[in-house]
Amino acid sequence: MGAVPLGFSSPSLTLNLKTLLHFKKFSLPTRVYRSNISGSGICRASQAVELFPSICPEVFVREARLEDCWEVAETHCSSFFPDYSFPLDLMLRIDRVVALLLGYSVPNGCMRNCLVAVTGSSNDSNLFLGTKDLKVGGFEGKFSLNRGSVAGILTVDTVADFLPRKGPLKQRRTGIAYISNVAVREKNRRKGIAKRLITKAEAQARSWGCRAIALHCDGNNPAATKLYLGLGFKCVKVPERANWHRPKASPGIQFNFMMKLLKISSSSTITTV
Repeated sequence: MGAVPLGFSSPSLTLNLKTLLHFKKFSLPTRVYRSNISGSGICRASQAVELFPSICPEVFVREARLEDCWEVAETHCSSFFPDYSFPLDLMLRIDRVVALLLGYSVPNGCMRNCLVAVTGSSNDSNLFLGTKDLKVGGFEGKFSLNRGSVAGILTVDTVADFLPRKGPLKQRRTGIAYISNVAVREKNRRKGIAKRLITKAEAQARSWGCRAIALHCDGNNPAATKLYLGLGFKCVKVPERANWHRPKASPGIQFNFMMKLLKISSSSTITTV
């Protein structure tokens, strides 16, 4: 997903990084996306769903399970590496599956979840084999006999790998969730699936006690920029000499750092920055 290049944002959409990292003094943005998730947990991808239910099936956003690993890898690779052919495409998918199974070990006190948007299957009607006590990587060892198809993916965490460290000791920053790997299969795009994933990620971040959620956006993807701005994210002006990690990408890609303040419920545990 992408955004306008750094330094070219409208002043009304650009916030100072130091201000956002100490945002207790400021109110929430006025434009916040409101999900139309029903009480049963079913998300309808767009207005087209109501008009053409057989063409636009219902979409359910949930945490990824062990059975989803290959489809998650397929969605990731087909979205970010669409031009790769056999055998490299197969190797990339296998590498991604291995990364999913092995890459969910996080530092103490940190959280990470892979979310999936699934079409054609209701969570309530699934028949499961396995148990929560069985863990493979970061996934529960449960398999559904009535599973849908993964249409989109997203990773959200509090590891803060791509956030500036604080203090002279370069301590890991807390209280801010980070979104990455947002991808939707080509046949499922323009149906509101990315919005559902991001909304679910925000809910997850609030449950962790996070006060903000952030991401990096490709400066060459104006559609993604528009999506995130519409969901209440703001472009953050990063100091020119800022020395902190950015996502790995092809040479020449310009990233825009974006952040959104979250409304925390009184029952959430608030961490400090």
